[in-house]
Amino acid sequence: MSSTGPKQAIYESLAMVAQALGHAHRLELLEHLAQGERSVEELSARASLTFANTSRHLQILRRARLVETERRGKHVLYSLAGDAEVVALMHALGRVGERNVAEIDRVMADYFRARDALEPVSREDLVTRLHDGLVTVLDVRPEDEFAVGHLPGALNIPLAELERRLGELPADREVIAYCRGPYCVLSFEAVLALRGRGYLVHRLEDGYPEWKAAGLPIEGVA
Repeated sequence: MSSTGPKQAIYESLAMVAQALGHAHRLELLEHLAQGERSVEELSARASLTFANTSRHLQILRRARLVETERRGKHVLYSLAGDAEVVALMHALGRVGERNVAEIDRVMADYFRARDALEPVSREDLVTRLHDGLVTVLDVRPEDEFAVGHLPGALNIPLAELERRLGELPADREVIAYCRGPYCVLSFEAVLALRGRGYLVHRLEDGYPEWKAAGLPIEGVA
């Protein structure tokens, strides 16, 4: 009879999940996969990693059942294994880190809060504003991520194109900007740029993955 009891067996399995999360590159890969399924090649380019390094990290995540694969023709596509659960796990990890790790608090103050000290708009508040037609929702992620899925009625202007496409934003409506998640810098930079141009603009409290994981309406998903 095994000396390992049921509680110990569960803790050992949970430890494997925790170990899979224990690398910055793997956390970033999970953030990219939270936008939609991707090939190793695409993830390698997004995360600025070599193909071999990306593949190695993905295999660790797969063994922990955090990601899964599907073969389509010659390509193997990776996706989160349970969007809502993995996104919630990432969210919880972030909240604990913000509370307990001094370096995270310093970065939040020096970079994020320096660009946007105002309270972000909650998902619940944005749902109400969308229903009342009071805001323009701005998605500043790359076009291919927007095409995979986005908030209802969102206007996609990638951050790199924002300056030359300002004319597409109504000047007399509040703008709510969002991107990949709570630590994605794109929406912070967009808010900073638009406020400098006189726009009334706020951030969504997190990003597309959290909106989707909450079961709220999305568009663009095949």
